[in-house]
Amino acid sequence: MARDEAYRDRSVLIHGKFKSEKWDFQDHMIPPITTAVSFRLRSAERGAEGFRRFANPEVDRSTAHPIYIYDRLDEPCTGLLEETLAFAEKGECAVCFGTGMAAVSAAIGIQAQAGDHVVFHPAIYGCTYSHITRWLGRFGIQSTAADLTCTDSLIAALRPETKVVYFESPCNPTMDLIDLEAMSAAVAHANQKRSPENQVATVIDNTFASPFAQRPLTLGIDFSVHSLTKHIGGFGATMGGVVVGPSSKETDLLVYRKDFGGSISPDAAWHILVYGVPTLALRLAQQQETAMKVAEFLELHKKISKVRYPGLDSFPQKQLALKQMRDIDGNFAPGAMLFFEMAGSPEESYAAAMKVCDHLAAHALSVTLAVSLGQIRTLVEHPASMTHSAIPPEAQAEAGISPGGIRLSVGLEDGRDILRDLEAALDCA
Repeated sequence: MARDEAYRDRSVLIHGKFKSEKWDFQDHMIPPITTAVSFRLRSAERGAEGFRRFANPEVDRSTAHPIYIYDRLDEPCTGLLEETLAFAEKGECAVCFGTGMAAVSAAIGIQAQAGDHVVFHPAIYGCTYSHITRWLGRFGIQSTAADLTCTDSLIAALRPETKVVYFESPCNPTMDLIDLEAMSAAVAHANQKRSPENQVATVIDNTFASPFAQRPLTLGIDFSVHSLTKHIGGFGATMGGVVVGPSSKETDLLVYRKDFGGSISPDAAWHILVYGVPTLALRLAQQQETAMKVAEFLELHKKISKVRYPGLDSFPQKQLALKQMRDIDGNFAPGAMLFFEMAGSPEESYAAAMKVCDHLAAHALSVTLAVSLGQIRTLVEHPASMTHSAIPPEAQAEAGISPGGIRLSVGLEDGRDILRDLEAALDCA
């Protein structure tokens, strides 16, 4: 057993590996930040060797001492962060990007080309929906929205030219869950009839759950994508993204990042590595405890027609949540995200949701009206008009994004203050 494997995940996320080839620091407890974009090359031969090694599938990045050349290719803090995130997600490799959307683009972009096809679940982040339906279409990549909570629907949507099945679980913002093992089994069965170059890859955006509450690769999913800006970063102070997956795709991901210029900055990687990842388990454990209390309060409120939170007994997919949303110690981990809908007709619920958001913006300290999620601050927003506004109204309806729906990301404030601010806002709706 390696020394790293003798310790629990929470400890490794704080300290990292006992020894890493990413940086030769014997006395630093915390790695320095690189502040120059170029690295000194001691000889032309060393420079040539560095370019030979970069994104070379014959070179094992986890064991080979790197030759750093230029920040856009690789740099120490990014390498250390990638090493830690691969461990957190139980993946073979991780490649970081400048934003979550850059990571989403890469995870799809290395799989699909003109003439190929993508299947996606209707309830996804608005910018992801725009990327798939608008930009991929321009590049000759077709797409189909299918209800991936139903395996039969998934199978029916697959075409001979399908290369990617893309989804979130929990979904943004509806909190729908996709059965990861069933999804993996269905795609694996379809791939048995396909040639090696025509395999379908499964890609999940695991941002809502984070590696604390769910590790999809252990359930058969091929790629796990995160916006590091959210739970993993945790403090809302820097942006980043990551794709975690099989080592066979590491070269493609690195070259994609290099050529499309989606590299994460050393400063951002350092902050996520030093502050975000080490505190992930502690933050999420407290946040989901508060989220449960908030969900129970909202479920009993007369002005709310529906609350979607995996921890509630009323959650339609509670058994699935219990099966696959587990923390790093095996405990049920429903997360810190919830979605609730105001009562009334579509017009009435929309007006009520606007009043709630406006009241919180004007009067609340513990709940902030702002997009993003997964921060130490509790954030509220109106998906239909904000984060998912790129999705047409008819597609929003298909995805279950109601006009009176409100998304809440629970932070680290005192739960009693969050409840008080929500109650005051709901009383004014």
